[in-house]
Amino acid sequence: MKQVINTENAPKAIGPYSQAILSGNTLYISGQIPMDPLTGKLVEADITLQTEQVMKNIGAILEAAGFSFENVVKSTCLLSDMKNFAAMNTVYGKYYAENPPARAAFAVKELPLSVLVEIETIAVK
Repeated sequence: MKQVINTENAPKAIGPYSQAILSGNTLYISGQIPMDPLTGKLVEADITLQTEQVMKNIGAILEAAGFSFENVVKSTCLLSDMKNFAAMNTVYGKYYAENPPARAAFAVKELPLSVLVEIETIAVK
């Protein structure tokens, strides 16, 4: 059985997908981009501010489902350029100071709306 998770505190889906799906004790969060859920606008500054917004969006979805960053077991980070990896990693690391999840990071040709970073997340209770 699956339960759709939606919160106004994270950006609405911009396609045929859900913000997250809870299946049993596992939460699958769709890739989050640096969109401010209050304004519906992208954070267009640098990779640091974009990553911070992405992590805030992930945090809002985790909270809506009754999870926290401590429950995250896997992240996939997609970057528009691997030159941004170190700066992204610094922000990302603040959210996982202890017992960080497994992770993969890739540079891709292009991301939705030409953002610099997108992160998808899996959490388990």
